[in-house]
Amino acid sequence: MLIQELLQQPVFGLVGRSGSGKTYLVARLLPILKDMGLSVSTIKHTHHHIDIDKPGKDSFIHRQAGAQEVMLATPERWVLQHSQMTSPPALPDLLLRMAPADVILVEGFHASVPTTLEVYRAEIGKEPLFLTQKTITAVATSNSSSIPPALKRFDLEDTREIAEYIRDTATPLPGFKAE
Repeated sequence: MLIQELLQQPVFGLVGRSGSGKTYLVARLLPILKDMGLSVSTIKHTHHHIDIDKPGKDSFIHRQAGAQEVMLATPERWVLQHSQMTSPPALPDLLLRMAPADVILVEGFHASVPTTLEVYRAEIGKEPLFLTQKTITAVATSNSSSIPPALKRFDLEDTREIAEYIRDTATPLPGFKAE
């Protein structure tokens, strides 16, 4: 597949404050989207510093010794660890490393995904992101009374309707051209 085709894969963003239920919603959406006949991949962005490697393991030793990338392959799956010392990864760079899919759900990367749904729960006591983020086109919530009419509204438990919206509105990232 050409680089341009990889960057044309439909993406859909899910954002929300910590504790709002983004990951729980993604876990409910995946089987429904799959039942719709779609292949779905995900990207999870975090601001936390994590290390999936364990000290003393061979892959950890490879990375500590200076390998820029370390791939760990098992009979069931593989994972590629890439050391990025200069700047955080950009969403287009990550998309280029993924296999083609009918839709890629992106949890996080607030401003990078053109069509994004916010998972909003007023009860967690944090201001909604839709007040300031222009890429949010829809909100899934348990109480839609505070959602502006310009935004598409979903009951947080109506997973099928949310999945249909994702299927119908996921779009490629705008403005990214292969060099």
